[in-house]
Order: sequence, then structure tokens, then C-alpha cells
Amino acid sequence: MKGFIDDANYSVGLLDEGTNLGNVIDNYVYEHTLTGKNAFFVGDLGKIVKKHSQWQNIVAQIKPFYTVKCNSTPAVLEILAALGTGFACSSKTEMALVQELGVSPENIIYISPCKQVSQIKYAAKVGVNIMTCDNEVELKKIARNHPNAKVLLHIATEDSIGGGEGNMKFGTTLKNCRHLLECAKELDVQIIGVKFHVSSACKESQVYVHALSDARCVFDMAGEFGFTMNMLDIGGGFTGTEFQLEEVNHVISPLLDVYFPEGSGIKIISEPGSYFVSSAFTLAVNIVAKKVVENDKFSSGVGKTGSDEPAFMYYMNDGVYGSFASKLSEDLNTIPEKYKADEPLFTSSLWGPSCDELDQIVENCLLPELNVGDWLIFDNMGADSVHEPSAFNDFQRPAIYYMMSYSDWYEMQDAGATSDTTMKSFFFVPSCIQLSQEDNFPTEA
Repeated sequence: MKGFIDDANYSVGLLDEGTNLGNVIDNYVYEHTLTGKNAFFVGDLGKIVKKHSQWQNIVAQIKPFYTVKCNSTPAVLEILAALGTGFACSSKTEMALVQELGVSPENIIYISPCKQVSQIKYAAKVGVNIMTCDNEVELKKIARNHPNAKVLLHIATEDSIGGGEGNMKFGTTLKNCRHLLECAKELDVQIIGVKFHVSSACKESQVYVHALSDARCVFDMAGEFGFTMNMLDIGGGFTGTEFQLEEVNHVISPLLDVYFPEGSGIKIISEPGSYFVSSAFTLAVNIVAKKVVENDKFSSGVGKTGSDEPAFMYYMNDGVYGSFASKLSEDLNTIPEKYKADEPLFTSSLWGPSCDELDQIVENCLLPELNVGDWLIFDNMGADSVHEPSAFNDFQRPAIYYMMSYSDWYEMQDAGATSDTTMKSFFFVPSCIQLSQEDNFPTEA
């Protein structure tokens, strides 16, 4: 199996029964240990298929439009296109990537809150008409450059628990919606629906109650201006767990029945991103340097502050200027995969290779003592991590190796996906990974 980086000529290892993700990672740890110890991803595309099945089982009434910026690798996009999802794009590049797969413009929405005029013109040229808008300036740009635009008014949510101030950066207030509707009428811009977004950090279900109530108010307001409203976008914020999806559905399902009942002609959509891809990608990184420090240097977290035992700072060959870029804007919830239970543990911190003070991946955790050349495995790395790295220190984008089990391949076919339609670049190779016990390299450090 090869991991191709910049084009669609990748291969997917179709795994034989008895071969699992751990075997694949072990195999590539061994290969990379021999060839240069570069960081790499393993993508289990079967997990994306399972997330799609989970979505259909729980919230089938809501059509997902995958947020492309979350992970735009060709394999991910082809899998989701083959499964019939729509796509939420933030740029011309993303729209082009999706349309190259044969996705129709009706299944693409343009969601950038701050659109360049050239990109609005591109959307008009290729027939991507549905887009979001939350202010008068954007509305005027759309009116001048996209005569066939169909606009969703993006309204703010009162996400006071999940970081309300951040959520108010985009989205207009309910009070301002009437003004925007008036402007749209004067500019001859077609308003067709409403969008809102609830952060995945929000734990308060009442936010959905208020958001859906506000959306219904905007629908009624738009009717007064003569607009025909037929779409509601409930945004993203889905973490990927079945429990959270069921919890959200438990809250919104009765409200949708009241405010936007079946048969009303209103299409309900959403913008899941990390939901589909986070758990599908695992990142393997190598320890390139190590420093022993006094334990009292660690002032927080799980460390044994004040202990006479040493603490360790480990530097890895990937960091915030590469696959951990999201760490700059949010806390990283993942820590390295578990280690052997009988090993002594030491206070540790993990850093990227740049020697920049911002390049800290994990501030404080307990790990056995590691050595230069050891490997660490990070799960749930599929969201906001697979992209072009910074040129800082000549970082290279990690190779990506794709795999899928036979059962997941059959499940994808049962879902209606076929390799001879949208999956033009998808070709499978039998897996040759059948490691013996002696060859099975441990991936935990």
C-alpha cells in the first residue's frame, strides 16, 4: 500500500480478515523506522462509512453537507460523495475539488462568512447558488456578482456556555434580520432559508430550543416580504459520538415537528465536519529529542509536583506548524495511546520540532520514560490536521496510508456507493499485512 500526498492516485488497502488497524500501524512504524522515521497518518475509511450509517440511523431526516475544510483529502471526499452527502465549501479551491468528483452544484453550499468577490463570481460561473450571509455588506457583494444566488440568513446563537463570545463573531441578530430582509428585497436577492450553528463545546440543549425558535421567526418574517423559504441549516458542532448525536436529535426532533413539520416543503440540512473524519485518522510521530527537567517546572496538570523524580520534555517530528495546527486555537483533547500498565510513569510534556514556545502539543501528562527514536500514536486526528504544513524548519506533510476492511467495503456498497460512478480514482489492493508475533512492532513508546 502506498501513501500518496498531493494527488488522487492513492490506493486503499482492503484488509483481509484478521488484519486490523493496529497491524497496519505496526507495519508502517517498522517501514518508517528503516527509512527515516517521518511522521505518517493511517486513515481507516471504513470509520467514515460507519459514521454515515450512524447518521442515517439516528437523524435520517437531516441531510449532511460535509464541511470540506475539516479534511479535504481526496479519499475522504470520494467516500462521502459516493455515499451521497452534500458539501459545505469555504473557497473556490474546495468547490473545484468537490465538482471534480462529479458532485452536482445543488449538493454544494458556499459557507464562507467573508467572501472574496472573485470567489462569488466563480460560484456563479459553476452554478453553486446556495450560500450563507449575515450582514448587509456581504449581501450587496452577492447582489452585484451572483444574480442567481439563493441565500441562507446566518443567525447567531446564544451559546453562553460553549463560548458565547466566539459564537457571536458570525451570525446576525434576530433584530437585524428584518433590515437584511428589506435590503435583500431592494437588491433583488433571493432569501430561501436560515442557518445557525451551535458549538460542539456547548452542553446546554436550550441553545437549540432558542435557535430553532428564532429560525421560525425569521421564516415568518421572510414570508411577510414575499420570500419563499424552503431550507433550514442547523450547522455543525457534532462531535462524532453516537450519544451526542442521539442527545441532539432528542432535543431538536420534536421542535422540528412543530416549527418545520414534514410535508411543509422545508429541507433540513447540517454541516458536520469532524463528526465524519476525526476518528478515521491516526497519527504516528517520532521522538527526535529529549530533555530532563526538574519536576517543579510543571506547575499544573497531572504531574507529581514537588517530587524528586525527574520530568521529561519530548520533542516530536510534527507539531502546531503541521498536523497539530488546531492546537493553536483550541485545546487538544487527545493524548498518546496507552502504554504498558507495569511501566513507571513520569511527568512529561510533548513539543513539536520548531523550538517555538507556541509549539507545545501536550502540556502535562504521565508517560513512561521514552527515548529518541520511539514512536507515539495519536488517535482521533482526522479533523483540521491533514493540510499543507508551514514552511518553518522545512516540515514535510506526513504520508497518508488508507485502509478499509472487507465488511466496511460491503457496507458502503449496501449504502448505494459504487466504485464506477463518483469514485473514479478509487482502486483497491489486497492487504499483504499479516505480521507474525516477532514482526509486530509495538506502537506505544
